Amino acid sequence: MTTLLLSHDACLDHQTSVGHPESPARLRAVLDALSAPQFEVLQREEAPRATVEDIVRVHPRAHVEGLLARMPTKGIEHIDPDTVVSPGSGEAALRATGAVCRAVAAVASGQAQKAFCAVRPPGHHAEPQTPMGFCLFNNVAVGALYAREKYGLTKAAVIDFDVHHGNGTQAMFEADENLFYASTHQSPLYPGTGDASETGVGNIVNVPLRQGADGTEFRAAYEKVILPALRAFDPDFLFISAGFDGHTEDPLAGLNLTEPDYVWVTKELMGVAQNACDGRIVSTLEGGYDLGALARSTSAHVATLMGTDV
Repeated sequence: MTTLLLSHDACLDHQTSVGHPESPARLRAVLDALSAPQFEVLQREEAPRATVEDIVRVHPRAHVEGLLARMPTKGIEHIDPDTVVSPGSGEAALRATGAVCRAVAAVASGQAQKAFCAVRPPGHHAEPQTPMGFCLFNNVAVGALYAREKYGLTKAAVIDFDVHHGNGTQAMFEADENLFYASTHQSPLYPGTGDASETGVGNIVNVPLRQGADGTEFRAAYEKVILPALRAFDPDFLFISAGFDGHTEDPLAGLNLTEPDYVWVTKELMGVAQNACDGRIVSTLEGGYDLGALARSTSAHVATLMGTDV
């Protein structure tokens, strides 16, 4: 079971601000964890730059070009109170989005069966014309549209287990019956979207979780709601927005998930992918802000994708 790891040093050059939770240390922790001997068999590639043409499948051209032109030549600039850019942020965002597109190409062509993109900035909060929630471009949505256009994989699904609802991905998918988005997330919590009543054209599935919910409630949400809906959708390609900020040690939220919960949900999604789309999965890093919990959870997720014991 060949698994590809994509990353790029440019993603470390996206500087936020002192004390900001979405820091380069997050990616360093992930890459350090994935340098352990058990991950030696991973295929590894540097993430290429996405082109503007790749990104305009989901973001208007004027927005893409305007955001890239807005990057400061020194210091930092606040897009909003939470979303910060620096001189290296534009290149990081292009590499993060490019990683997902390259992962799609590798998996669709049979070079790898699965891929994990260890990148930042994250993407699932980025709406068509609004960067927000630490996110500039919506990496996973760009990848989904890339898969459809370049490889004819008509039905793309995104499963998002980040503790925050992926409002941007939902906004991009909700009117297209051949795109499926499902999310478990703490509610109430930023960004305030993701009510169970938000169903798009029957292609959006949200299962809000109460503060303090643990793995039992998380697993039940998948067993009873998300996995049956995903099987019914029968995707040609499966994407995972892999946020690990639902971990019990994470400082930004209040769920009580642990590494075995991430192993379990990864295995369940792999089972659906094996039956629906020849096992094709691309996973990309979203949140996770306790460095130790992030490193352990990502390791568990990637090891599971590889088919190895955690």
